[in-house]
Amino acid sequence: MTKRYGPTLALDRLSFQAHPGRVTGFLGPNGAGKSTTLRVIVGLHGPTSGVALVNGRRYAEISRPLYEVGALLDAGAVHPGRTAFKQLACLARSHRIGTSRVKTLLEQVGLQDVAHKRIGGFSLGMRQRLGIAAALLGDPGVVLLDEPVNGLDAEGIHWVRGLMRTLASEGRTVLLSSHLMSEMALTVDHVLIIGRGRLIAESSMEDLAKRFRRDILVRSPMHVELGGVLRAAGMSVSSEPRGGLVVTGSDTATIGDLAAERRIPIHELTQRSATLEDVYLEMTDEAADYRAGGRRSL
Repeated sequence: MTKRYGPTLALDRLSFQAHPGRVTGFLGPNGAGKSTTLRVIVGLHGPTSGVALVNGRRYAEISRPLYEVGALLDAGAVHPGRTAFKQLACLARSHRIGTSRVKTLLEQVGLQDVAHKRIGGFSLGMRQRLGIAAALLGDPGVVLLDEPVNGLDAEGIHWVRGLMRTLASEGRTVLLSSHLMSEMALTVDHVLIIGRGRLIAESSMEDLAKRFRRDILVRSPMHVELGGVLRAAGMSVSSEPRGGLVVTGSDTATIGDLAAERRIPIHELTQRSATLEDVYLEMTDEAADYRAGGRRSL
C-alpha cells in the first residue's frame, strides 16, 4: 500500500501479512505509519494505491465487521456522557449482540464495578480496557490494537499480555502496535518493523534474536588462564568490569569444551543477545524523524 496526505508520503509501498495463531508486533518510530496502516485496514482512510484485505476482503465489504475484525485505535474516541455499559450496548445493538455478552466482557476487562459510571470520569487505563472490550465484542478472529497498554499500570499490562497470548492460542490473528519494547519482547511471536512508511524488517522473535546475537559472557576463577586459551583458539576476548570475560567469534559449546580439556572451572557461560529494544533502535536509526535534540529532516 501507498498512502499520501498531500505532499506527505505516509506509507511507501508497504506490504506484509499477519497470520492466525500468533501475536504480530507492529513497531516503528513516531510518524513511521503504524496508526495510518491500521486505519487503512479498517477503512477509516483509503490507500492512494494498493489494498488492505482482511480474510481476503476489504473491510467495507464485510457485512458484519464486529464478528470478523475487532479494533482499538483510539481509546479516547468514546462519548464521555455514556456509561461503559451503554457504550458497549450501543455497539452490540448494531450487530444484534445480546447484553449478556456486554456484561461478560465488562467483567473480563475488569470494569464490572464501574459499568454504570460515565466514561468522562475514566482514567486512560480504564478507557483502554473499555476499548479492548469493544474490540472483542463480536468474538472476532482478527484483533487490531494500537498502543493498548498506554495508561495501564503493571497489573493491567500483565493482563493485556496474557490476553494477547490467549487470543493467539485460540487461533486468532493479533496485530499489536506499541512503543514499549520490553513489553513487546514478552508478548509477540513475530515482528514487523517499519520506518517512514516502509517495511524495514519482518522476522520471528526467535530468528531476530539469532540474527542479533552479540557475545558470550564467561566467568571462571581461572579467567586469566581461560582468556589465554580462548585467544589461542582465535577468539576475541575482553575483560568485563566484574571479572568476567566477554567472548566473540565462537559458541558456548566450544568454549565449554576447551575449558573442560584444560580442567578450567566455569562458573557462568551465557550467550548474550541484543534486546528487542537494541535491535529496534539499530534498525530504525536512519528512519527516525524525531529524536532528542531536535527533529530530523525528511
